[in-house]
Amino acid sequence: MARFQNPHLPHTRRSLWAAFLWWLGHYNDPEEKVHPPTSFVYPAHPSPCDRTKCHATWIGHSTYFVEMEGIRFLTDPVWGNYCAPVPIPKLKRKCAPPMCLSDLPRIDFVLLSHNHYDHLDAKVVTYLKRHQPHIEWIVPERLARWFQRRGIAKVRELKWWESSAVSALKITAVPAQHFSGRTLWDKNKTHWNGYAVEGKNKKLYFTGDTGYNPHDFKAIGKKFQNFDLSLIPIGTYVPRKFMSPVHISPEQAVQIHQDVGSRLSLGMHWGTFNLSEEPMHAPPYDLYRAMKEKNLPLATFLPIPPGTSVNW
Repeated sequence: MARFQNPHLPHTRRSLWAAFLWWLGHYNDPEEKVHPPTSFVYPAHPSPCDRTKCHATWIGHSTYFVEMEGIRFLTDPVWGNYCAPVPIPKLKRKCAPPMCLSDLPRIDFVLLSHNHYDHLDAKVVTYLKRHQPHIEWIVPERLARWFQRRGIAKVRELKWWESSAVSALKITAVPAQHFSGRTLWDKNKTHWNGYAVEGKNKKLYFTGDTGYNPHDFKAIGKKFQNFDLSLIPIGTYVPRKFMSPVHISPEQAVQIHQDVGSRLSLGMHWGTFNLSEEPMHAPPYDLYRAMKEKNLPLATFLPIPPGTSVNW
């Protein structure tokens, strides 16, 4: 079976040997990161949320609950205490989910970007299968079989740039620069997606996990002509030499925010699991510095606390 590759970055350093070199310090950044002041608070905040209108709630990491034109969906739902197949202390969740799975309202569908443990939580999938069996799962190429083996038939694979109508919304899989795998033997055997979601009046972009390149995000922006809301990672970026092929920095998150013409962006993939070397509280500060550097309104890209709901 052929393995997937990133067209603009065919080779990524994601092997046990590369991880060992990272542990030895081979990929250390030449310049020390600027640490945020202990008193730093991001200067912009969302307005109080009107839940009768379109809104998004950050559950943690890359998990958002979104209500869009009366339709509800989740992105990469992870509620577990560990983002690993076994309870590795370093990979323990640092911030508890702000709501229980049992408190979720009826969910119409789930967007799944790729199969890493911090994005595809098998226990959550099993719970939702049992308690909300109507849910449709939107997944990348070759990932449907993983769900079907668990008795889930309502699963739909989308290739890059392929669209499908789901719950009266149009969903298009779009490129991301990442990789996949849940074992030592299945690296890149399934694909990885971002998603554009279009309703009658609103458009949302969910990047999934991604590195940056000057091609894909400009193409996404050109095709969809501005998004009302974008969900963009701002964490897991140090050391840059190791992380940059597959994880963006806050500076690159701001670039994607601009490339796709996002009216409002919300941060994700930070503050929940400690997967890299930047301080856990650094992403909002680095986002602030990047927004100031480009003289952009701070209120257009927010690093909200877990449990916060934002109208868009």
